[in-house]
Amino acid sequence: MRIAGISIPKEKRVVISLTYIYGIGNSLSKKILKEAKINESKRVSDLTDNETKKLREAIERKYKTEGELRRERREAVDRLRRIECYRGMRHKKSLPVRGQNTRTNSRTVRGNVRKIAGSGKKAPPAPK
Repeated sequence: MRIAGISIPKEKRVVISLTYIYGIGNSLSKKILKEAKINESKRVSDLTDNETKKLREAIERKYKTEGELRRERREAVDRLRRIECYRGMRHKKSLPVRGQNTRTNSRTVRGNVRKIAGSGKKAPPAPK
């Protein structure tokens, strides 16, 4: 079954399989199923054509998903970069945007990967 351009798994429960769609999490999935009057514990393979149609309409009518949502988020970040605000500059430099510590965390993002420290023991003297 395809919804919003994504093939959702048939063997899983509907409430879980809807979360494969970008922009739909667990709570939104439950809300959509309640709106479409579909039981959460039902498997995708057990859905009737009518239920599938209701589900697809409920998602496409009310919620932004997949390409539309990705494009909107990308445009928001591009806007921040363009106006060169603090958050935009952090995005440009690929650094944490929301005030996280960068001294000890986010080393891999900054390219400062440290090797594992030794045991603290002195190395044995080299043979002569």
